[in-house]
Amino acid sequence: MVPATRAALTYRSLFTIREFRALFLNRCVVVISVAASGLAMATITYEATRSAVLSGLSLFGGPLVALIVSQFLLAWSDRVRPKVGLMGQMGAALISDALQLVPGMPWQARFGLLAIPYAAYAMFAGTRWVMVREIVPEGSYILARSLMNLAEGGMQVVGYGLGGLALLWLSPRGLFAVAALADLVSLVSVRLGVRDRPAPAAGGTDASVVRRTLAVNRRLLRSPVTRPLYLALWVPNGLVVGCESLFIPYGNAASAGHGWLAGWLFASTAAGAMTGDLVIGRFVPSGRRDRIIEPLRLLLAGPYLLFFLTPAPEIAVLIGFLAAAGYAASLPLQDRLIRHTDDAIQGQVLGLHMNGMMVGQAIGALVAGAVASFLPPATAMGAMAVASMAVTLLLVPGLRRSAPAARPVPAPVQGAASTR
Repeated sequence: MVPATRAALTYRSLFTIREFRALFLNRCVVVISVAASGLAMATITYEATRSAVLSGLSLFGGPLVALIVSQFLLAWSDRVRPKVGLMGQMGAALISDALQLVPGMPWQARFGLLAIPYAAYAMFAGTRWVMVREIVPEGSYILARSLMNLAEGGMQVVGYGLGGLALLWLSPRGLFAVAALADLVSLVSVRLGVRDRPAPAAGGTDASVVRRTLAVNRRLLRSPVTRPLYLALWVPNGLVVGCESLFIPYGNAASAGHGWLAGWLFASTAAGAMTGDLVIGRFVPSGRRDRIIEPLRLLLAGPYLLFFLTPAPEIAVLIGFLAAAGYAASLPLQDRLIRHTDDAIQGQVLGLHMNGMMVGQAIGALVAGAVASFLPPATAMGAMAVASMAVTLLLVPGLRRSAPAARPVPAPVQGAASTR
């Protein structure tokens, strides 16, 4: 990691780093691809099934594949050269979206194609963030992560906003074509813009990778310091993503079956998340970030309680914007996670966070869809918000154990599978 300097701790100085610019561009294009393909898949699924459960899973269900893959192969995040891992992710997404262009494919087959990119992502989930840590000056990872989150939020606004409008004149297959083109651009940006680096950890057999994955995962999830951090990163926002997974049935009911409202609801939450990351990552001092984790988590869920009143579409858009600012609580939580774990396992530490977050979102979407099978979408969204707030309050005592004085969670001895 580059030594820290005062000049380095600004957004502008990060853009002076060529490789960071390449990763930033790559992230922007990847998010456009995810937004376009996700909106297309959810629209196809809902039109074919009229099921809120399946529609939500088409948006957020792919990470369930990551739940299986990350249990056995996540250590590849530290064993494979970072550039190779990133290119593997981009290539898998390109294959999946290109196959979606096949005409006449039933929705079940399209649904199955979601497994391809998520399996590759799960294997190398921590690769991007380990590379970011190596590229940026020491002490500026959270600032860089905040800037990456801003890119993600901004491109979600573009992707979902324009995607929702594009559905007025494009078919969902047209959106898959946009996604495939974005995948190709993202692959080229990694190939040309990032230099090759050795893997963080020594190579090994597939069996040793599985043993190390299991050992590190167990150690992290059994630790009284890191377990509450992971739960706080996964569960409250996963339940709120359950609210967001109901945007399509809610938007369909509120806009006479047109997809544009759902697109704008997704865009509003992306804009809110972007605003929260900007404020917390750039303007709030690091010492103060820790003290506002719980208020931000309550902000994430609280506005959705207004859905019990079945708000008008324009009010719903404002609610989504306000609530999504609470996602910024993830920045100080990630900072704690990095501070309390060894560098030798950072790829797996961050990969477990990313995979678990996606799985939490998938479960949230599944639960929300099930609730919406018995309740109107707006009422189901309010119920998910209540659950998120309850989990946030229950996790407060456990998060106190991740104080700065807590000892880091070490890496297991090379080749050992024991977690004792």
